Amino acid sequence: MSSATFVRSDLEKLVVSALVAAHTLPSNAASVARALVQAEIDGQSGHGLSRVPSYAAQSRSGKVDGRATPEWRQTRAGAAMVDVRHGFAYPAFDLAISELPRLADAAGIVAAGFVRSHHAGVLGWHVERLAEQGLVAMAFANTPQAMTSWGGSKPLFGTNPIAFAAPRRSGAPIVIDLALSHVARGKIQAAAQKSEPIPPDWAFDSAGRPTTDAKAAMSGTLAPAGGAKGAALALMVEVLAAAVTGASFASEASSFFEGAGEPPGVGQLFIAISPEAFAGQQRVSERIEALAGEIEADMGARLPGTRRLARRAEADRAGIAVEAPTLEVIERLAAA
Repeated sequence: MSSATFVRSDLEKLVVSALVAAHTLPSNAASVARALVQAEIDGQSGHGLSRVPSYAAQSRSGKVDGRATPEWRQTRAGAAMVDVRHGFAYPAFDLAISELPRLADAAGIVAAGFVRSHHAGVLGWHVERLAEQGLVAMAFANTPQAMTSWGGSKPLFGTNPIAFAAPRRSGAPIVIDLALSHVARGKIQAAAQKSEPIPPDWAFDSAGRPTTDAKAAMSGTLAPAGGAKGAALALMVEVLAAAVTGASFASEASSFFEGAGEPPGVGQLFIAISPEAFAGQQRVSERIEALAGEIEADMGARLPGTRRLARRAEADRAGIAVEAPTLEVIERLAAA
């Protein structure tokens, strides 16, 4: 399949144009574009450029308020709530990432809850940016219904990703990012858009049968990661991301993929920890380096998330390849 190659800045400008044409403020569109292009670079295409058509459709229909400005409200010394106001989540995350280091320095450990929110994208990228500022960070996000509770038949939980990041003394932070379904729904969407099959252990069709048809999987349910353990963790995320923040549960949220319907209104929770408030920055750094060193010294082992670094270096060197069908759709939206 043919493709075109872009430098990051030009690709971000194209995505911005597509979203601005769909009634999104340029500043919000720039925040969204940075996140989607970063996801594409990091090999997370299900959270990357494949999202542009559905994001544009939702902004155009008003399901997402592309002109919303997130509202920050500090509720305690170590806690804040962010009302995303049914806009895109990325501007709200940018706001929190700018505020949380200051609060963590004062309080030691802080949390920000997000309400009336939207798709969180690659959750690991957000906590990575906190780790780059010296913090240990975690994030939890609930998503529209996609999985059953263990042993059940009714879709109740989303893919409900969790992410963790820790700073290293030298080099990029350690990043762990995983959905609690066997795979993220975005990967199935990307396969459906390309009419590609999926492995049989990824999902079930609407009748509860394992399927390799990505389109059938989109109308069915996802398999939880680790069986009952994954379903239990998905319940934990529903409590942290939705109950604690007052957001919609997965079973109450509308789709991230369709332009029609009410806003999804999901929630997220970010937690940031200052190492200085615990064992001290130097001691925590020494301990993290010792653990990372043990993993790196074990032949065949690797730290989670390190593949993204090679992909980023390659994108800086050779540019970002965008397949022709994806590019045509985005260019058509930008010209609308």
